Amino acid sequence: MRMFGWFVVFLIGAALFAFPAELSAAPHKGHTVVLGAARKVPYTKAGDPAGAGVLVDGVLKEWTTGDSHDVTDRSFVVRRAIRLNDALPGDQPEAAGKPGHWVWQRGPWLLVDRVTGHVLALKLPEYDPAVSQVSWFRDYAAYCGVTASGKSLYAVVAQVAARKAVLAKKLEAFDGGHPDVCGSAEWQREPLRITFHPAGKDAVSFDLVPGSAVLVEDADEGAETQPK
Repeated sequence: MRMFGWFVVFLIGAALFAFPAELSAAPHKGHTVVLGAARKVPYTKAGDPAGAGVLVDGVLKEWTTGDSHDVTDRSFVVRRAIRLNDALPGDQPEAAGKPGHWVWQRGPWLLVDRVTGHVLALKLPEYDPAVSQVSWFRDYAAYCGVTASGKSLYAVVAQVAARKAVLAKKLEAFDGGHPDVCGSAEWQREPLRITFHPAGKDAVSFDLVPGSAVLVEDADEGAETQPK
């Protein structure tokens, strides 16, 4: 078999099932959320995805990469892998028997609700798919972010569903060079503390004031409610 450069394996992980709630009037239809099927795909060096796919009621919704993280007992986050059209304007269009110009790249993080089957792309502040390595704890995401100008590297802690970052502190200037400018952040529970490891710099820690989760999980839109 001919190999197309680099390959990654999209693994199908253990299933995460949504069990229908019991209602006194009539049971509603539940949703089944699982992590998809294994496959090999070519990818770019900048993308480097390796993970699983998300299926809702047997339908593939998204390809993902890396490990998932349970935020609550019914919601989890996982990183999306994007299949990007890499064809130039002068390239021949994809034809039968000939592969097109497609590459896989890391994308945003997704919030998946096992009960409703909803898949939502999270808008994490200053998040850069090529640079940011997110470390999750509870509903907090810690990572090194890059400003819109691309000139500064920030230590960021975001909370799922919160409008503003819990923490945003400048670490150093960023010249857009090697993407591995910051290793994975480390969490400490008591006191709540996050430690960042910028490449070539001393580790820096920040104490956080614990707050309540701001994620509100909707009821299943397909549920039959109790008649009044």
